[in-house]
Amino acid sequence: MSRVNFQHQQHAHCESGVTANLLRHEGLQQITEPLAFGIGAGLFFAHIPFIKVSGTPGTTFRSLPGSIFKRVTKSLDIDVHTQRFSTPDKAMAALDEVLDMGKPVGMLSSVYYLPYLPEAFRFHFNAHNLVAYGKENDAYNISDPVLEEVATILPEDLAKARFAKGTPEPKGFMYYVKNVPANLDLAGAIQKGIKKNCFLLLSPPLPWFGNNAIFLLAKKIRKYPQQLTERKAQLYLGNIIRMQEEIGTGGAGFRFLYAAFLQESSEILKRDDLKGFAQELTAIGDEWRNFAYSAARQMKARKTDLVSFDELGDMLQSIGTKEKDFFTRLNKLKW
Repeated sequence: MSRVNFQHQQHAHCESGVTANLLRHEGLQQITEPLAFGIGAGLFFAHIPFIKVSGTPGTTFRSLPGSIFKRVTKSLDIDVHTQRFSTPDKAMAALDEVLDMGKPVGMLSSVYYLPYLPEAFRFHFNAHNLVAYGKENDAYNISDPVLEEVATILPEDLAKARFAKGTPEPKGFMYYVKNVPANLDLAGAIQKGIKKNCFLLLSPPLPWFGNNAIFLLAKKIRKYPQQLTERKAQLYLGNIIRMQEEIGTGGAGFRFLYAAFLQESSEILKRDDLKGFAQELTAIGDEWRNFAYSAARQMKARKTDLVSFDELGDMLQSIGTKEKDFFTRLNKLKW
């Protein structure tokens, strides 16, 4: 088995980066990472206190793993194959079979079991996307979009990463592109992506999902000093920051990445109103980043110019209000 002639490009986020790289390999050079993220309606927010991840309440700034690739390829009428497996042996055999066909393969993995990553970045996160594009000397060639250069990994390490236990379980999930259409309806896909993302953020009636969850988290943070030990409050804040600025790569829980999508869409569709929305969301992203900075200071208990838990809650309350207005207006655009 040899390596596929695959062009690696570093990106801000793993799934949108893998999606863009896989489609670029198929000749769709116009699909950038921001377009993949936006067409895939990747922006989301959820805070689920009763589901613990590494001992802290579950918080996410993106849609379900696998949904970006699925929505992008469906909107653009691209023929793909996706599959989960019952055992590592079956998953690795299927991977080898597709690589023998000359197809690069996207897959889910656990960051913790990827030895090519610096140890400081390896923690129990089971929804990391990467591409295998060949196998040489009993090691797989890996294009990990968060890295500047390509990497290699031994089969036993990759199998362990693909079948890590925890929430969610990857179960060897892999995906690849089979065929692409001669013509893409890029404008239609952009419109569908925007409508879908507005629906995901605005429609959930439950307090744990969408825009409502930002207000829920604001209330929870205000109560941290009364309900949690100082150490646990620091851990909870640290996890929110990690999900926003490390897992929510691109900055500010993907707000900057989605703003880049709106900016590119404004040029493709010749719509200045989308350019205005892009600038507005960038400003909201700055507020998210300011929240993370202030939360980090509180987490590290630096007493100079410390922002209180009540003030952190107020910052989120303001962000939630602005985003509700933002996506309500974006949803009402006429196409």
